[in-house]
Amino acid sequence: MKPRHVAIIMDGNGRWATQRGMPRSAGHVAGAEAVRAVVRAARAQRLECLTLYAFSAQNWARPQGEVGELMRLLGKFIEDEREELMRNDIRLVTIGRIGTIPPAVRAPLEALVRDTARNESMTLCLALSYGGREAMLDAVRTIIDAVQSGDLAADGVGEHTIAAALDTCALPPVDLVIRTSGEQRLSNFLLWESAYSELVFTTRMWPDFDEAELVSALREYARRERRFGRVEPLHA
Repeated sequence: MKPRHVAIIMDGNGRWATQRGMPRSAGHVAGAEAVRAVVRAARAQRLECLTLYAFSAQNWARPQGEVGELMRLLGKFIEDEREELMRNDIRLVTIGRIGTIPPAVRAPLEALVRDTARNESMTLCLALSYGGREAMLDAVRTIIDAVQSGDLAADGVGEHTIAAALDTCALPPVDLVIRTSGEQRLSNFLLWESAYSELVFTTRMWPDFDEAELVSALREYARRERRFGRVEPLHA
């Protein structure tokens, strides 16, 4: 049993660098290299969708210099990976409040999303300026607007309505969430979507996460029995 959609909380860049006597920025550079490696590994494992928690809504509170470095690395990733995404038939999408991303980075990001829109072999989803609570708040506001405009009846609002109003509505259900660096929490990531996801936590820092670690998590997932509240496991 292989998951269709794997989501990863990429944690530990700063600690990885600190342990080596290096500045935190060096950890982020190493983390960007790990992103490239894991995207290739996910493609090789024939995953349908890979979502990466690249920058949270709360990350804006970090020191200005660190935020600037993260935005610079995002811009470099967009520029450097364009050819590989196209060559490997990978579609890029984003979730989160993309309007808060600096225009110099947002413009090429949106262009790459458009240019890869017809690629079909895998979807790479970047969660940027993203928070699970914020996503649900935005969805609720969308639903309220629809009700107030008369496009939606209040008594017609259900789980499907909320799911359809989320940024992730066009993506497969999240089967597996992986978090690196030894922390064991979701940190405001895909709170609605991960309600029945399997969770795998690894002590490996994100810059050291590689194809072998991904395969190990996929094997752990394959050993799980997914019941979704049923008595008998559901085999997908």
